[in-house]
Amino acid sequence: MASADIFGIHATALQLRSQRMAVLASNIANAATPNYKARDIDFSKALALAEQGQSTESAVAYRVPLQPSLDGNTVEMVTEQTAFAENALAYRSSLAFLNGRIGTLSRALKGE
Repeated sequence: MASADIFGIHATALQLRSQRMAVLASNIANAATPNYKARDIDFSKALALAEQGQSTESAVAYRVPLQPSLDGNTVEMVTEQTAFAENALAYRSSLAFLNGRIGTLSRALKGE
């Protein structure tokens, strides 16, 4: 039985959420870097591509700023922090589901 059958979409979602968290953290870390262009992952598009077995690279795009800065940096901290917090919550939800599923499988294997 493949892990996709056991864990459903949550294993893929967890991996994509982790990748998105890294992209968002990079944006936040480069908030003061001149000409840095903020990026984000379109999670829905990335998940659809991953489910089809395709590369998710096309789901990564540059963020269009609401208010461009004079130094060419497109990081808007409020936007990045909000996206990071929402993504972290979704990551924890997928992780909790997977932990519950693993616990269920472990109990089943033990005959409990």
